[in-house]
Amino acid sequence: MSYETAIARMYALGHELANTASQKFDLDHMRVLLEALENPERKFPAVLIAGTNGKGSTAATLASILQASGLKTGLYTSPHLVHINERVRIDRAAITDDDFAAIHDLVNRTAERLVTEAELPWHPSFFEMLTAIAFEYFARERVDIAVLEVGMGGRLDATNVVEPRVSVITDVSLDHQKFLGDTIPEIAREKAGIIRADGIVVTLPQTPEANDVIGNTILSQSAKAVSAVQYVPPVSPQSPQYLVASAQAEGGYVSRYPLQVMGKPITVETPLVGRHQLRNVALAIAAAEQLSQQGFATISAAAIERGIRETHWPGRFQVLPASPDYPEVVFDVAHNPAGAWALRSTLSAPYEEARLIFVFGAMRDKSIGEMAEILFPLADRVFATHVDNPRSATPAEIREAARRVSVEIDEASDVVSALVKAGTAAGTRGVVVVTGSIYIVGEAMRVLGARI
Repeated sequence: MSYETAIARMYALGHELANTASQKFDLDHMRVLLEALENPERKFPAVLIAGTNGKGSTAATLASILQASGLKTGLYTSPHLVHINERVRIDRAAITDDDFAAIHDLVNRTAERLVTEAELPWHPSFFEMLTAIAFEYFARERVDIAVLEVGMGGRLDATNVVEPRVSVITDVSLDHQKFLGDTIPEIAREKAGIIRADGIVVTLPQTPEANDVIGNTILSQSAKAVSAVQYVPPVSPQSPQYLVASAQAEGGYVSRYPLQVMGKPITVETPLVGRHQLRNVALAIAAAEQLSQQGFATISAAAIERGIRETHWPGRFQVLPASPDYPEVVFDVAHNPAGAWALRSTLSAPYEEARLIFVFGAMRDKSIGEMAEILFPLADRVFATHVDNPRSATPAEIREAARRVSVEIDEASDVVSALVKAGTAAGTRGVVVVTGSIYIVGEAMRVLGARI
């Protein structure tokens, strides 16, 4: 099977959230598929990371630390910016087209056989297929360890069939209520489903409602709770001092601050900027330290320092410097209200006096009105757009959802036209901020030639 055919068949399954809850969320079905593949998920140790916001950044940072420690490291994340291969990586290199096609062929034929033999009631979903492909790839390549980002929720997510060495729970907020519940306790209960009996859980204090659920789950499972608080520097009012110009990325920024890690002083320098990212980096450090106590002896303070510095997680407050043809651009995935608040906070330091022009698009099932009320008051002008995705809100729907915001909102039929209009509106001194859905950000990065 060719790569193009494999991709077409994956997308023919529908969007990863398009199936009914019963079809997506059934770990028994995932286990049947993996058993038929000879349980690749048991052939490598793993870290499992759940949360509403920050789990991808935490996963990318931890994977970079592990790679800097000399470990062959798998990284599984979702969704992708441009190419599906981005989701499955070993030592930062995405799975090749040939490997993807070959493993997809195996998993797909296995799934079809299981359906024919009535061992599965229906074909696995997009996300289940992709998770099985990642597990098979990591097993074949004999990774030393894999860092797995939960797709959504945790308790019934396809990734939750592994037995993690460490479970990590990032910040919990409202998102995907259709699937996970309408309250913070309900959503936190789903996230806490990755906690194992007598396991290790790395987390940070957050809202009281989330703390109660996570804490009670840890107690009921007799798990070991590890707080990453010692690795979070003071965030207010001194936090702006941590934001400095990047020596590596022209026009970009890093957060730099001193820490004591594993009994030694290090300088944290992370390309993931913003106060919220300080928490994600802290979680990655604490998880790495726990792994160092489980036989991964090459994990050291120096490796942690280097891994954080070398983290690459595109589309998260990524700056593209101005050129003769286009103004400066900030790309940032902010796909829910918590992400919107994080972006608003991060923009305030380097761009407090700048004229901001927003290119915004979001999925229809997101809290678009709330995100607009958080972000759009920062903008001189907003260009609402969309991508070719059945979940994508139309520009008109975005305008209607943002009707209580007084800023001027223009409609753009696609990302390319939105970028053209935004560039003209920004002129030579303005800054274009591309945000909202990861698919909007990814398409804009592709069009403008940003590093992915």
